[in-house]
Amino acid sequence: MKRDELNDLAAFVVVADEMSFTRAASKLGMSPSALSHAMKALEDRLGLRLLARTTRRVSTTEAGERLLKTLRPALEDISAELTALGELRDKPAGTVRITTFKHAATSVLSPVLPDFLDAYPDIRVEITIDDGLSDIVASRYDAGIRFGEKVAKDMIAVRVGPDIRAAVVGSPAYFADHPVPKTPQDLAGHRCINYRFVTAGGLYSWEFEEDGRPFQVRVDGPLVFNDGDLILAAALAGQGIGYLYDDQIADYVAKGRLIRVLAEWCPTSIGYYLYHPNRRQTPPALAALIDALRVKLAYGQTAQTGM
Repeated sequence: MKRDELNDLAAFVVVADEMSFTRAASKLGMSPSALSHAMKALEDRLGLRLLARTTRRVSTTEAGERLLKTLRPALEDISAELTALGELRDKPAGTVRITTFKHAATSVLSPVLPDFLDAYPDIRVEITIDDGLSDIVASRYDAGIRFGEKVAKDMIAVRVGPDIRAAVVGSPAYFADHPVPKTPQDLAGHRCINYRFVTAGGLYSWEFEEDGRPFQVRVDGPLVFNDGDLILAAALAGQGIGYLYDDQIADYVAKGRLIRVLAEWCPTSIGYYLYHPNRRQTPPALAALIDALRVKLAYGQTAQTGM
């Protein structure tokens, strides 16, 4: 393959991503007319129409989409290998883009980042909070962090967090005016604080289990949030019962500010896993972050066992 042909293929991916010759040309450092001419020449060589052009936007044809599926992984492999050459320098460098839940960001990532960034000053970490199951390849993330059972089978997954137990809590002031629920079904008579998924838009159904069998309960109440910290604040203020995680409420329960209920019904979930595409070469910056997260997990487990 001639060098110009490879350049045209790489430029085609940028045009497909930007859906605009003007934006793509700016990104590539060339004029829109030169870029349009290069794409026309590429289509002529292949004998196929790759781009559908209108006055307002550019989109890929069926042939263009098929070519993209081959080009993106190949170009990402090349990019990853070029990044890997950075290992010849003293320290890994570059940006690591991660999508995850807020709880995973605060409980798994945030404790590691200060020391990690001090150790690797040439690495930048970009975290996007998203409660949906983002396609990290299509969205161009380096990795995602989700519960283990949510990770796609075609991904490389590394455990980075301990098992997590759910917790149902309310304040002493709330339970002074309301009876303590004995079973999850009793929640129907309570002011429950709901969580709404930002991406999917639906309300989270509270998860419980009985004799190892999982089941869900839909709850109701005057408050709905899309943020766990706001649910915690509302529960502390006596505004209702919240469904959170052990690590979020442990200190408040110990201090008597929250009362835990339905503990025997609350399930334990498989902990968080970092997952990334199955590539021949993991980018050095991502590999360094994975190592830091695994060390934190191992240290936490050792501390818990007293070893």
